[in-house]
Amino acid sequence: MVFSLYFINEICQLSDFFAKQNLNSLFKTVGEGQKIPTLQQTYSGYAAKLMLEDGTVFDGIGFGYPTQVAGEVVFNTGMVGYTETLTDPSYRGQILCMTYPLVGNYGVPSFDVKDNYGLPKFFESDKIQAKALIIHDLSDVASHWTCTKTLDQWLYEEKIPGIYGIDTRELTKKLRVKGVMMGIVSVSDDGPVENSKLKKMISAAKYEGLNFMPEVSTAEVRQYGDKDKDCVVLLDTGTKYSIIRNILRTGYRV
Repeated sequence: MVFSLYFINEICQLSDFFAKQNLNSLFKTVGEGQKIPTLQQTYSGYAAKLMLEDGTVFDGIGFGYPTQVAGEVVFNTGMVGYTETLTDPSYRGQILCMTYPLVGNYGVPSFDVKDNYGLPKFFESDKIQAKALIIHDLSDVASHWTCTKTLDQWLYEEKIPGIYGIDTRELTKKLRVKGVMMGIVSVSDDGPVENSKLKKMISAAKYEGLNFMPEVSTAEVRQYGDKDKDCVVLLDTGTKYSIIRNILRTGYRV
């Protein structure tokens, strides 16, 4: 009871604070004459299924690129940062489930936006690394001052299927209890695919023993930072841009 009264008092104080403020001064605004981009999802509404190797089937709605892909199903608990997560090389070859329920509301920024070190500001590599994306709810509208395209458009351009409208909490609990398992995401623009066909694809799919190194590492020497500074040699086995960025922040070049 004491805690509840304290909590209510805190809310009242916050309400009084915001009532006395000019809200435009509390949040970042877009320059005069500029409009915040607002885009509509277009590559969605397909028939879609997620099937796990234990036979569990989740029916949903497909978005992105219509195709069937098999891979190891894993989950990520981040509330924001789906552009960074999808381009993280550590997810190469995996089907990624986002546990946060609403995804896609701020769209996808441009790869051309760089940080002070010349690295893409909103991504961890130069392309989507995950094989497929699983989410609970896809935002119908993407709106943000950095938005250049919608999530479904980005997935379509990179030929990555996505599925939404499934119980991601149930899926996450299953993966947490039983561990990661193989699965297949089927997104079809020509009606649902039969479960028997999906079972055969899962049985034929392999993840253990696959060598993703050539797909996530660079084939050439790259240099970042001031050439006059001491150098840290980074062996790229799937390095994220944020790792390079953090080394540069310590005062070294890479």
